[in-house]
Amino acid sequence: MTPGFSMTHLSSCRGRPPARMVLLVLVGLVACAPVSEAPEVRDVPPGEVSRRIVQGTDAPDDVGTVALVARRTRCGGESPLLLCSGVLIAPDVVLTAAHCLDLFGAEGAHEVFFGTVLSPTPEVSGRFIRVSRATLHPSYVPSTHAYDAALLRLAAPVDVAPVPLPGVGVSMSVGTPVRAVGYGDTKDANAPSGRRRQGALQVTSVEPAAFRAGPAPGMSCVGDSGGPVLAGDGVLIGLTVSGDVACRAEAVNVRVDALLEDFIRPFLASAPPATEPTLQPEALCREACERDAECPSGLTCVVTDGAPGRCLLPALREGSFGATCTEDAMCGAGGRCARLESEGDDACRCFTPCTPLPPDPEPEAPDEASGGGCSSAPGLVIFGVLALAGVKQRR
Repeated sequence: MTPGFSMTHLSSCRGRPPARMVLLVLVGLVACAPVSEAPEVRDVPPGEVSRRIVQGTDAPDDVGTVALVARRTRCGGESPLLLCSGVLIAPDVVLTAAHCLDLFGAEGAHEVFFGTVLSPTPEVSGRFIRVSRATLHPSYVPSTHAYDAALLRLAAPVDVAPVPLPGVGVSMSVGTPVRAVGYGDTKDANAPSGRRRQGALQVTSVEPAAFRAGPAPGMSCVGDSGGPVLAGDGVLIGLTVSGDVACRAEAVNVRVDALLEDFIRPFLASAPPATEPTLQPEALCREACERDAECPSGLTCVVTDGAPGRCLLPALREGSFGATCTEDAMCGAGGRCARLESEGDDACRCFTPCTPLPPDPEPEAPDEASGGGCSSAPGLVIFGVLALAGVKQRR
């Protein structure tokens, strides 16, 4: 949160972007200012324009607030890609906003981060846990953010206290003070996103399944979507989902009590049975798969152009994971030190593509006439080729 929290993941664009945009994000080229469909900013009286309205502070004690990130594939030199925030509601369940999954889809490769500082370098004491399953609220409407909620099942439970849920029909009124927490933008160049922060707001209007809040003086901003909005006693009463483009006038929040009976409680009561992968990481180039459950470490069984199914991460080519490693130099010609697991001594393994990578193209001379446009985002490089056409996942 922050001087400013989240209203959307990565940008305020709604709907799942085309595959071409996904590829651009994966190679770290997109860094444009967000565009919002949220309510317009209300007029600010003269003399108030330069006054900071969104104010926040660090939130070291809110250990149940997490960051939602794209699943990492490199074991060095890769900054996590922050998508949104989220909140732990059971030892292995995180609640977040449904639109936070737009970029990679509900079946995409995601992780959550437990810790105070995510970026540019995650704190050593932080922990990443893989998301094994994601479910969107059945009544979610992207254009209005109605029931903008998703539940994430973690691959392993964590020893962190979940944030308490409210009762059904919790009392809420205009003027009620609330507190939002998230990892989003602060609108302050000296306090970048990627750090868990909190801010004070107050309720300005209440609807059956949502409520709006204004600065008191905190305000949510880009990157805080999916993060918790807490009552004074620490109970989870809301979920940040949208707001004005300037992050200074209005925050839109889904009411958590409106999600309990038909969404949250049935999900908590229906833990999927444990599955035991049958394919070994070292043999993925020669052994075909038929369904995701056969693949190790949450890899996906993917079929491309009618070829046999292979277990892979969407950000990588088909390949096998061999010996443990700490850097690319340990993996020989054509190999890379890749992240098979989110954490642990065997997390990083030498990845070898099933077919050799093409040679690097010759660098082109810079175009002196070009300029402007999106700024680059150095530091985020995800290697491999994304299969953007003719891909079918086998469930």
